[in-house]
Amino acid sequence: MPGVNRRSWMQPLDFAEGSGGPLARTWSRLVDHYLPYLLLGLATLLVHRADTLPLAGAALAWLLLTGPAVPRRWRSHGITLAVSFAGTLTLASLLMFQDVLFLVFMLTCFFGALRLKPAPLGVLALATTSLLINTIGAGGPGEALSTEPLLWVTIVAVQTGAIGFGTVVSRKVSEQNEARRAALEQLEAAQAENAGLHRQLLTQAREAGVMEERQRLSLEIHDTLAQGFTGIITQLEAAEQDPGEWRRRVATATALARENLAEARRSVRALRPGPLDEARLPDALKAVAERWAQRSEVAIEFTATGTARPMHPEIEATLLRVAQEALSNVAKHAGARRVGLTLSYMEDQVTLDVRDDGSGFDPARRGDGFGLPGMLQRVQRLAGTLAVESEPGAGTAISASLPAIGAA
Repeated sequence: MPGVNRRSWMQPLDFAEGSGGPLARTWSRLVDHYLPYLLLGLATLLVHRADTLPLAGAALAWLLLTGPAVPRRWRSHGITLAVSFAGTLTLASLLMFQDVLFLVFMLTCFFGALRLKPAPLGVLALATTSLLINTIGAGGPGEALSTEPLLWVTIVAVQTGAIGFGTVVSRKVSEQNEARRAALEQLEAAQAENAGLHRQLLTQAREAGVMEERQRLSLEIHDTLAQGFTGIITQLEAAEQDPGEWRRRVATATALARENLAEARRSVRALRPGPLDEARLPDALKAVAERWAQRSEVAIEFTATGTARPMHPEIEATLLRVAQEALSNVAKHAGARRVGLTLSYMEDQVTLDVRDDGSGFDPARRGDGFGLPGMLQRVQRLAGTLAVESEPGAGTAISASLPAIGAA
């Protein structure tokens, strides 16, 4: 048959056990196990004639013999179902010939026909049941078809088609409901899994946040306390080596210690660089450059280009820390005579350049301390870039570029 696959054509019409949803399977078991006995008992009570009892007893025995007495593994076999249906239909027809009220029991045959397979056999069984249940009261199939064949054929065809089509539609609806139920269960399982993943991601995010905050604090401590202590030690060592300058060196070390203490207190309170508390970034960088030049005795030139405008606090703090770290590295390692510090405001980024004419180094062989790696980490955390150009004997140039995110 075109458009119908062989597997569906061979399936029974009803909700056989194992098909449809739980409700359909429960209804199928109730119909199979209890409805025939219920309808037979009801019809016997309605007729209430002693001469029908032997045949009703035979029908009951047949139901038991082809039902509970059959091993479970054979009950759904096609031959078993066909034999059971044929016997039940025959006994129900004989009972109807005795009294038409036994059509109540004959209704059982409709359900039995729907369980037959393949499907064409079920349709034939439906048509036979419909023919008998409608014509026995009119004298039987032979007499009814001989007097008004068109009427009875139409009734049988309409009833058979309605029952078969309704059963198929009901099965499809049940299968769709079962599919929706399974999809809903899968969705609930996926939601539960997503909730678990969400909790896991939150935990990982918190751990990552803690780690990032630790790294940020370590950088802040390095850029404040560590640099300050380095400057103090440098001044005290210079005072020890040059007694004639010890008063100025000690005074510089004392001022540096006070400045470092104030910076540490500010960092503890807000972790925002102290020079930015009361000054714009260009002014803060200029002040840092001047204090550094006084301590290191190295000439420095600060230049700001472009239109200066307030940047996001993290942007300004990062540029200031990069400048402090770069200048600290120059003082400790470069042996430079001149340093250039340039802050450039552009449309979409802000750039800080630090250049010196010192001894230089090989960038590929730089150490793993908190110098260049720390600056790189700070800049990359804000989606910026850090470029380092240097070679032995040719000085060093460091350029940090950050997105020009304005202050709120």
